[in-house]
Amino acid sequence: MARKKVEFKYIANDSKRRATQKKRKSGLIKKVDEISTLCGVDACAIIYTPDEPRPEVWPSPLGVNRVISRFKEMPVLEQSKKMMSQESFLRQRIQKGQDQLKKLKNENRKKEMNNLMFQSLGGYQSLDNATMIDLNDLAWIIDQNIKEVNKQISKLQGQEGTSCNNNRVATINDEQAQVDNIINSGVFPFVDAANNFQNDYGPTPFNP
Repeated sequence: MARKKVEFKYIANDSKRRATQKKRKSGLIKKVDEISTLCGVDACAIIYTPDEPRPEVWPSPLGVNRVISRFKEMPVLEQSKKMMSQESFLRQRIQKGQDQLKKLKNENRKKEMNNLMFQSLGGYQSLDNATMIDLNDLAWIIDQNIKEVNKQISKLQGQEGTSCNNNRVATINDEQAQVDNIINSGVFPFVDAANNFQNDYGPTPFNP
């Protein structure tokens, strides 16, 4: 069963808010303990809740003071370099969501234009009612597809050229090997054939 996504906003119901607070507080302390133990980093947690007079600290008041003292020893600029408030955190989340939405819109637009291209090529849809924006986007999609086709053609031609070159080199090597074998064996068929022809059909030496 899929887990229901929690809406990120203040919980108005008191009982639900207290139950969520208790659950999330335990989870937060567990995460701080995990990152400290697994990664060997100094970490602490101070959690104030409206129902408890004293804050809950982790790992201990002494451990919290040690981490805070180390933090205060850093230069002021270094302290605030990676500091994040609730406002900046929410802005970061909003920006991330906007970027994801923009990416999805672009992907949907590409799919829409690809579908329009194939529908028009197949004669199932006319471009008479297409807007200038649609035509510009369609032209861009067609151009991208043409570039991809040319890229694949060049790739295949390169593979075929390499295969032909390899075959040509192999043929030359085979011919050179045959010549080397003839030279090494000391048998020259063309010379022997010429000698035989001379012996059989050449003029008879004159003996006075």
